[in-house]
Amino acid sequence: MAEQEIDRLVQLLSRLPGLGPRSARRAVLHLLKRRESLMHPLATALTDASERVHACDTCGNLDTVNPCGICTDHRRDPKILCVVEDVADLWALERTVSYKGRYHVLGGTLSALDGVGPDDLRIPELVSRAESASIVEVILATSATVDGQTTAHYVADRLREHGVKVSGLAHGVPVGGELDYLDDGTLSAALRDRRPV
Repeated sequence: MAEQEIDRLVQLLSRLPGLGPRSARRAVLHLLKRRESLMHPLATALTDASERVHACDTCGNLDTVNPCGICTDHRRDPKILCVVEDVADLWALERTVSYKGRYHVLGGTLSALDGVGPDDLRIPELVSRAESASIVEVILATSATVDGQTTAHYVADRLREHGVKVSGLAHGVPVGGELDYLDDGTLSAALRDRRPV
């Protein structure tokens, strides 16, 4: 019965951020009307991405190579690390074309309510990178949420034990805001005017 396939598509699409059941239904109808020009290429692209895109072992970015293109780019400053919560935040900072260092993706934030502790994030890997590499500065670019700031303070304390300069994004990033939703100008200014933590 065709309804089962359509319902399955709607249910899967409605799990995506920003799509509820009604938006998912509209998207499914649009895809079904444009099978050759949109649905089939989308299915192929999803399969290709699922098979080829993986997290970088070094920084946590998503790429088809490991280490990723950012980690292997010799034009980037290997002495500066920008710590972000998620790959979406890394992509947001990259859009600004203001930052020329390397990254470290934590994979989330500390959250007692959600049961997320330091060992659930890539904090030990960050500390290890800061110890072993010639890192001069770590920029904490976490969201201005309670969990983001709690994570930044915890990471800063861990890094100070190893004598690494720690800075954070300047004000201008709104309290409660998330990096992926900010405009490029605000992100550029925040990077340029970073401050010690």
